[in-house]
This record gives sequence, C-alpha cells and structure tokens, in this order.
Amino acid sequence: MKFLFQKQNVIREAVLLLLLSFISFNPIFSQIVENIFQENKSIDPDRKGNLSVEIDNLTFFKNNEYEGEIMKGYTLPGFWLNGKVVYYPLENIKLEAGAHTLYYYGTKRYPSYAYLDIAEWNPDSYQHGIRILPFFRAHVALSSNVDLILGNIYGGSNHQLIEPLYNSELNLTADPEMGAQFLYHSPVFDADVWVNWESFIFRNDTHQEAFTFGFSTRIKYNNSQSRFHFYSPVQALAQHRGGEIDTIQTNSVHTLMNAAIGIGMEWNPGSRLFRKMSAEINGMTYYQQAGKHWPLDDGNAVHVALSALITDFRVKAGYWKGRDFISLFGIPYYGAVSTVDQTRVYQNPSTVYLGFEYTRTFAEHYALGIDVDFYKPQADGLGSKSSFSAGIYLRVNPSFLLKKYYP
Repeated sequence: MKFLFQKQNVIREAVLLLLLSFISFNPIFSQIVENIFQENKSIDPDRKGNLSVEIDNLTFFKNNEYEGEIMKGYTLPGFWLNGKVVYYPLENIKLEAGAHTLYYYGTKRYPSYAYLDIAEWNPDSYQHGIRILPFFRAHVALSSNVDLILGNIYGGSNHQLIEPLYNSELNLTADPEMGAQFLYHSPVFDADVWVNWESFIFRNDTHQEAFTFGFSTRIKYNNSQSRFHFYSPVQALAQHRGGEIDTIQTNSVHTLMNAAIGIGMEWNPGSRLFRKMSAEINGMTYYQQAGKHWPLDDGNAVHVALSALITDFRVKAGYWKGRDFISLFGIPYYGAVSTVDQTRVYQNPSTVYLGFEYTRTFAEHYALGIDVDFYKPQADGLGSKSSFSAGIYLRVNPSFLLKKYYP
C-alpha cells in the first residue's frame, strides 16, 4: 500500500494541525454515532426462553446546505421503523424477525436499490407507497469472544469505520445490511468481519450482482479504561460488482477498494466536565482493481481527527488531504471526484472540518441527538466555499415482553 505519509509536506501539515487542535479544542469521542446510530450487539443469557416484541425507530430531520462544485445540498425529513419479534431459544442464540420500513415526508416513490452511484442497478425501478423490507437476524454466540450473525447483520455505524470511509448519513438512507458477519472482542483486539450482499441476480437479469466485503479492527495497546489509552484502527472495504449470469456484456466487472490504518489516543481524565478526549491519524488508500467505473485507478490520503466530550456536548475537528483518492461510502468532501459532474477530478484536494454534537439519553435505548457540521474543501481550480449541515435525531427502542422463561 502506498500512503500519503511518504509526502513530507503532508506530514508537517497533519502534525501542525494536531498540535494546534490539542491547544484550542480539548479533543473527543462521538456520541451521535454511539447513542443514536449504533445497536446493542450483545446477547443476554438471562433471556433464554423469552419472547418479546420490539419497535426500533429513528426519526430524523437533516438539512445539508452544501455549496460549490463537489456536491449539491438536500434535506432528509423522515423516519425508519423496524418492528420485530425477538426470541431466545437458547442462552447463546437470539432470533429476530419482522419488517423494516423507510419513509421520507412528501414522497411516495423510493428507488429499488440501496446506494446511489450504481447505474447498472435498475435506476428506473421504484417501489411505491412505503418502502418495506423483510427483516431476519440469527445471532449465535459461539464463545465468550466470538459471535456469528446471519441475515440482517449489525451494519452501518456499527462497523465503526472512520469518517472518510463511511458517511454516517447512510444510517438515514441505506437499506439494512444483509449477509454474514463475525464479531470478535477481547481486551487486546476487536474485529468485525462481514459481507453485505447488496444485489442478487437471476439468470438474464439486466442488473449486476454486487456485494461489499469489509473488516474493521482495533488493536488495543493497553486497557481501554486507562487514563491514557492507545490503539490502532485497521480497516478495509472492497465492493465487487459483476456476475456471470446477467445480460451486461461490456464493462460489467468492477472491484473497488478502500483501506485505512492509523493510530489513536484517548484521554479519560475522570472528570464529570471533561469526560473524554481523543486524537487519531489515519493513512488511507483507494484502488480500482478491475473495470473503469471511476475515472481514477488508485490514490491515497491522510486524515487527522480530534474530539472532546464535555458533559453532553462534543466538539470535533478534522483535516483531510488526498491525492486521487475516492471513498466508497464516505462523504464526497473526502475525495477527488465531484458528484455534481462525475467527469470532474480535482488535483490536491483537502478539507477542513469542524462539528458540534449534543446528545441526551433519557433511558436505555431512548436518546436525542443534535449535530452541526462545517466543511471547507479546497483543491486546484476549485473555488473555496464553506458548507454546513445540521440534523436532529430521536432514537426509541421499546420492548414488550410476551413470554418469560422461568427455569
């Protein structure tokens, strides 16, 4: 892998930003992602034999005031709702079955594919009314450290990908991920390995088979509860689009990859005011192995992120600089290609980022979040314009016990 770390001027810029941010921002850790977007991935052995009904809901209103040539602004008002029956047949097995629906206020038509940017996936095919998908998850604890999930996996922000590799807004727009997943957790190493099967094909279909393979790991150099905790994230994504039984004859195979490796530090001061502070730097690479879906074949980037959790408020800052880098699922401000004009490629792009979050947890599985984010992208030949987005989110997850097991 070739990383931008090799370029001395980028290293100097990243280190300088890191030092200045420590002085001015008192760095930190994300609460919107943890309290609003993520799920509880654990199995409770005490619920063996229990049958319950759960309603998992996220209601949101997000406004993106994006300026310039990289991307246009838009608004996301709506909610998603996941109603399911949850059953523990054994102390180490959890089964969930139900339906997932997504609704945006003011529309009655929904694209029949998960992610934008894939023209081969029947772009003119729509679902009408309310978008409803079946939901089924089988979660098995193979040991105290290893879990296997089949069906609807713990996707989205549960993978804990760094921001340039995954735009958290996809938690509001993407279909639930489906496939297979392994989770491993220990005091020194955490890992999430998964396959998300995004498009299935039958013989003579006119769209592509597509799936994403990913892994997200965290190497912990000391106890995560230590006053100063050091760790390294190692992450990779590879999306394959192809298939041997479709009717697409030319340029039908694409394999696109992102990877990142870095080092981070968390400071747990033990104060009720300053709850956590963090700093992280990552080197990233992009590679197009087959096909010519995107105008660039390979590139790399560096990203510095800092944050500080002060009571229920989080302040976060970041700096990204790349060379011919494209992110599979990241926000386009962390890339070299315009989404307004996909033939437009930027030289020496960079983005400065600043954000603020507020979260309030009313009870377990009940949380309110508000965030405001500012972006200032720059590149050769690109007019420098600032953009911002603001969102408010409410996550509720009530559970109703139908049958309780009495040993």
